[in-house]
Amino acid sequence: MEQKIHQGRNVKRFREMLNIKQEALAYDLGEDWNQKKISMLEQKDVIEDNLLKQISAVLKIPVEAFQNFDEEQAINIISNTFGEHAFSNSFNYGTINIHPIEKLISLHEEKIALYERMLKEKDEMMIRLEKLINK
Repeated sequence: MEQKIHQGRNVKRFREMLNIKQEALAYDLGEDWNQKKISMLEQKDVIEDNLLKQISAVLKIPVEAFQNFDEEQAINIISNTFGEHAFSNSFNYGTINIHPIEKLISLHEEKIALYERMLKEKDEMMIRLEKLINK
């Protein structure tokens, strides 16, 4: 039995991974959107291409991720990819072919690096403030 890809559920899944609320996505999509419309959208099997492109731009996730992502496949990609050399599958003869899931992982790694840098700067600022206070 072939499992059908549910684009609405994929929108919801990626939106939640990015910790974005329905209201925030609605706001970014424009004034004719609201939380209830996003909720209805996330229940649709298939989403129109032009709307998927808008959502893709807002969430910064490739359209193909919404069209092709299915949980079982993703689990296989992750276990195969991280089992051997991470991301080696994405490099083919000089052309870079990045799987949507790998693109997501790299986006999250960038966010984590930024967050860690901000924390480090905050810690350094606290040390400087403590020194000023103690003088």
